[in-house]
Amino acid sequence: MALPAIQGTGYHFRRILSYFPQDISLAFAYGSAVFKQIGAAQSNAKNMVDFVFAVDDPITWHTMNLMQNRSHYSVLKYLGPKKISTVQNKYGAGVYYNTLVPCDGKVIKYGIVSTDTLIEDLLHWKTLYIAGRLHKPVKILLQKENGRLQTALTTNLKSALTASFLMLPESFTEEDLYLQIAGLSYSGDFRMIIGEDKAKVLNIVRPNLEHFRKLYSNILQECPQAVYKQAHGKIEVDKSPEGQFLQLMSLPKHLQQNITYLVDQPGRNRDVEEVLLQVAQDPDCGNVVQQALFGIVKSSSLSQSAKGVVTAGKSSTSSPQITLHAC
Repeated sequence: MALPAIQGTGYHFRRILSYFPQDISLAFAYGSAVFKQIGAAQSNAKNMVDFVFAVDDPITWHTMNLMQNRSHYSVLKYLGPKKISTVQNKYGAGVYYNTLVPCDGKVIKYGIVSTDTLIEDLLHWKTLYIAGRLHKPVKILLQKENGRLQTALTTNLKSALTASFLMLPESFTEEDLYLQIAGLSYSGDFRMIIGEDKAKVLNIVRPNLEHFRKLYSNILQECPQAVYKQAHGKIEVDKSPEGQFLQLMSLPKHLQQNITYLVDQPGRNRDVEEVLLQVAQDPDCGNVVQQALFGIVKSSSLSQSAKGVVTAGKSSTSSPQITLHAC
């Protein structure tokens, strides 16, 4: 089964990808330069293009990239690929970004993540950093055969649906659902408070409803927790305690743990299943899930942004208008 995302084979994106070491298990582009957003520049030509590359062996990949694109890196390049990989894996959300890089007539930002770290986030939502980006439409540029990764990508989409069901009423529209899904990875993100457009989620979803449908319609049709009235753009879910308990039990592990920390009283040390049974019967069940998500996103967005101060390369001081025909 192919990744249920928007398949992007645009020549320019593939050409940009060719400037980097090719040992990549998954590469995708995302953001306003790739998908239209309300309020963004009418022409995407001047927007920075965001990429993520998942690699099996970060040390080897950074070694090769330092030989090909040394100017992309900050002063950390002088510490070598092992130290760069340590910074990538041990701090923030497990992603190493080089930003404001002039490349082939574009200005780009690219993040490197270990394939294992990505799979862990997709399955368990430890940081919800790259997993959250993959809740929304992306342009897949390269995806190697990897059963574990493919399963994790699909599981991540199913988890996004389930978490959203818990925070929505019994009946809602497709747009309501996609707004909820797109907002999962922004809940708790401090950038939404001190700089990002407050209407960012709406601006992402409204122009891209069809792209969201391509991501989620097949999963919705097969979902036993929902009645999907596709012709009318309506969805109904089971909000009974029993239905909510089944949904809570299928959430990613780290989100379940955060819910338990929020609800369980100090010293009781109840198991996760017992706590989730209690939450399922709580009229504020959706709010509890939202607070637990808030905690995950707040922690990862703060730590990743702090890491960005160190990893921002020399090119970050350059004007985004600079263009080169090679990286």
